[in-house]
Amino acid sequence: MPELVRLYIRSVAIGFAVAVVFTGGLLWQDVAGLGGLVLGSDIGWLAALLLVFFNGILFAAVQFGLAVMAMADRGGEDGGHGAREPVPYPVPKPVTWPELVPAPVQPRHRRRDRPFGEARLRQGSQGRS
Repeated sequence: MPELVRLYIRSVAIGFAVAVVFTGGLLWQDVAGLGGLVLGSDIGWLAALLLVFFNGILFAAVQFGLAVMAMADRGGEDGGHGAREPVPYPVPKPVTWPELVPAPVQPRHRRRDRPFGEARLRQGSQGRS
């Protein structure tokens, strides 16, 4: 059997073992009332089985990813930690903004001498009497 297939099977086994322990801990600690729901239902075994299955998929994938990343070549004497070549990149042009020119604006209404709130109070008192 190829080495990578053995690594995958081992990772899946470890992931599902962690999922069983994790689900058991969730149910035993009654996190968010999950243990009471699963143990109090007549089909709670199905919920527990699905929790183990989907957590097993997740933990197996994480375990396999960690195992593959741990296989990375660390670099030997012939390379791995040398100086990097500089990469040329374009120098951006400075942004120039056009000169701002004030726009002439005509007022729409004449301003009154009394404040706005005072005018509103007078209008309100006239409508009530």
